[in-house]
Amino acid sequence: MKHPVMSWRPPMPAQEVLLALFITVTQVQGTMVRNAGEVVQRPLTDLGNLGYVLLIVSGLVVAVRRRWPVPVFLATALASLVYYALDFPDGPGWLGLFVALYTLAAYGDGRRSLVIAGVGVSVLTVVWLVAAADLEPRAAVGWVYFRIGAAVMSAALGESVRSRQVIAAEAQERAELAERTREEEARARVNAERLRIAREVHDTVAHAIAIINVQSGVTSHVLDKRPDVAREALRAIEQTSSRALREMRAILGVLRDDDGGDDDGRGPYPGLGQIDELTAKAREAGLDVEVEETSAAAPLPSAVGSAAYRIVQESITNVVRHVGPTRVTVALRPGIEALEIRVTDEGRRAVPGHDAADPRLPGEPGRGIAGMRERCQLLGGELDAGPVPGGGFEVRARLPLAPIGPRR
Repeated sequence: MKHPVMSWRPPMPAQEVLLALFITVTQVQGTMVRNAGEVVQRPLTDLGNLGYVLLIVSGLVVAVRRRWPVPVFLATALASLVYYALDFPDGPGWLGLFVALYTLAAYGDGRRSLVIAGVGVSVLTVVWLVAAADLEPRAAVGWVYFRIGAAVMSAALGESVRSRQVIAAEAQERAELAERTREEEARARVNAERLRIAREVHDTVAHAIAIINVQSGVTSHVLDKRPDVAREALRAIEQTSSRALREMRAILGVLRDDDGGDDDGRGPYPGLGQIDELTAKAREAGLDVEVEETSAAAPLPSAVGSAAYRIVQESITNVVRHVGPTRVTVALRPGIEALEIRVTDEGRRAVPGHDAADPRLPGEPGRGIAGMRERCQLLGGELDAGPVPGGGFEVRARLPLAPIGPRR
């Protein structure tokens, strides 16, 4: 654990002021020490102490380098141009300029800042070389090239820092975008699962209630006259409700949060293997159901089988609910690429004193056909439903055996 005194840092403005004071003292004191005891062409005190003023200004202006990088660089560059053009003594009077160059490249606006830095360094190079044309001894010209190289390196270092900051910012933005995308995908999966559960619940409950409604009507009608028929109807109600409860437990079992808990009641979702049981219940409800099934060359995918079962179930439920006793033909024809499903009923049978018109009007509210269509679309298939010539209604569905995802 770090000691509080060791981990404390002054605020950023204070750090900038301290840096500016350090540069100012270094420039003034360093220049004085370097030229102590030597005869210089123009002392710092000449022209009203202009040499001192230029060194102090180019150092103190660094205090606001982060806020105004371009003006600070221009101020330090101008101070350096005037200083060396007037032949003031050489020394570390370029520290402020190099810091300003670094800041301009690191905290500027990229390309524009680099252009300003490049133009500034070029002008400084020309002035420095011209001012050193008659410099004696000639070996001292090496310090001019040092200033040129250090100025270029300061700008390059600043650009490197800026590039890393840009890369880090882009990486952070990509990470945030990826996080938002994951959250959106998670919400989409939750919504899809919620829709799937709602659809399964609708199909299970609607079918069971339709069967129970018919059987309870039969029971009420024959209870006193034919108790044996009433007993069979009650047994059908019991079996239908029991099966619906088992399916509901299987559907809603995914919502339980007990991984190690009891798995009773979580049986597999119904598929085409339960078509015979489904049609048997429909016959008990008064339908004359005929199944035309072609054997598949290979086992059907579970998703396709489950969707096919639910489509047949919902179609039969609609017949029980809207038509009543009639003839229904269920055709299942698995092909090489897709499973074809047709559920056709002959419509309401004519009864004296009753209108034989089919009550399934286009504007009737409900989610039955829409739910079947959604199931098909989730597997990349298609569904069509409508009345047939001569009376009756037909549901036609095509389910690809290799699901390709929802259609756009």
